[in-house]
Amino acid sequence: MQTNNTDPQKYLGMWVTRDNYIRQELLPNGRYDEARGDRQHAYTGRYEISGNYIEYWDDSGFTADGEFTDDNTLHHGGYIFYRQ
Repeated sequence: MQTNNTDPQKYLGMWVTRDNYIRQELLPNGRYDEARGDRQHAYTGRYEISGNYIEYWDDSGFTADGEFTDDNTLHHGGYIFYRQ
């Protein structure tokens, strides 16, 4: 895990897979809302960003993490997301 003084606010907004199947919105209140295909709100929960590292705590009980490799690319759960 790499940490630095990066402002986590810069990562807010919508992140999507290249095929637009998974769409994850990082909300300013520390919550996320993820849609998959036609299923809106498929996963929701809270997140925290430290440097370029993100941790997720889903409302259903699982945890996950990811890494922002640059300002427009997120690697998470075996997928690559791009800023929309």
